[in-house]
Amino acid sequence: MKNRWLHWIIILLVQIVLVQLLVFVPEGVERFYSNGLYPIIAGFSRMILGWISFSVGDLTYFIVGIFLLKWLFKVMKGLKTKREIAVDVAFALNVFYFLFHLLWGFNYYRQPLFEKMNIQKEYSDADLMQFSLQMIEKTNAIQEAITKNPTQKVINTVSQEAIFEQSLLGYEKLAQRHSDFYFENPSMKKSLLSLPLSYMGFSGYLNPFSNEAQVNSLVPMINFPFTTCHEMAHQIGYASETEANFIGFLAVTHNDNLHFKYAGYSIALRYCLRSWEIRNPEITKQLWKKINPGVKQNFEDSTRHWQQYDTFIDDGFNYFYDHFLKANQQNDGTEGYSKFLNLLINYAKEQTLE
Repeated sequence: MKNRWLHWIIILLVQIVLVQLLVFVPEGVERFYSNGLYPIIAGFSRMILGWISFSVGDLTYFIVGIFLLKWLFKVMKGLKTKREIAVDVAFALNVFYFLFHLLWGFNYYRQPLFEKMNIQKEYSDADLMQFSLQMIEKTNAIQEAITKNPTQKVINTVSQEAIFEQSLLGYEKLAQRHSDFYFENPSMKKSLLSLPLSYMGFSGYLNPFSNEAQVNSLVPMINFPFTTCHEMAHQIGYASETEANFIGFLAVTHNDNLHFKYAGYSIALRYCLRSWEIRNPEITKQLWKKINPGVKQNFEDSTRHWQQYDTFIDDGFNYFYDHFLKANQQNDGTEGYSKFLNLLINYAKEQTLE
């Protein structure tokens, strides 16, 4: 067809308009997609791929990359006309956009957890201080329970495979309190792209096409349980990074394994300290003095770990991902990771943390 590329462009524009209209019906998305169609699609994907030890999604990206290189080679050699190139690009964008939203992306437009759980959005300095002191107390206590020595850093000797298995236990216990966070059909994998992910500044990601939770196998083991539970939150349909961090925290702290609890409370504490750095750096120094030396060592080890991958690459990908999130109704962008404190602090006012 002479103008086939134009037809694909029109179809893509129609898709985009229809998707953007979903922002006006979050309750409908919540009911019919996030709690209707999506659990069926995601459950089937995880059931089919969960038993495979390697990441099928990452492998698929490799294969797609090879076909893309072959296509680019043909373009550079002049083996494709401009019209053929336009048709190929327009068709590929349509398929990608359609599958991304059908298989997972519509969750960006679901009802916010703030509304579903009736949690306030904002908190005061007094709220943050009370919560920060609580996180210090919890983190110090668990660190001492594990090491028997406040000056010794925590070393997580649990294997990554065992962490994948044990992560389910936290979700099972969490679901007894909040049924919306029920998880079944596990499909957590160590990413085949862990080194590139490290340079990009990512601890993990959810493959929206295979519904596999991809965890960067190079992240510090202290943080590995939290990263796993964060990606599992994405798997059950919570696209917001704010909400995934919040649910991930609840899942690790509901786990009876102390290393899981330590991962959750120590990360929440770090976010508290970062918040105080912005609000009042002097208070950060005061709080830092209350933290056990062993906990501080874990923080410093984590900082050094990520510094070795700190290049212009992660800045570029952070910029890209920030705009990607904003384009998908996540107005806070990458700041959404720290915004989970808004949920957590106000949740803790009404609920007892594990």
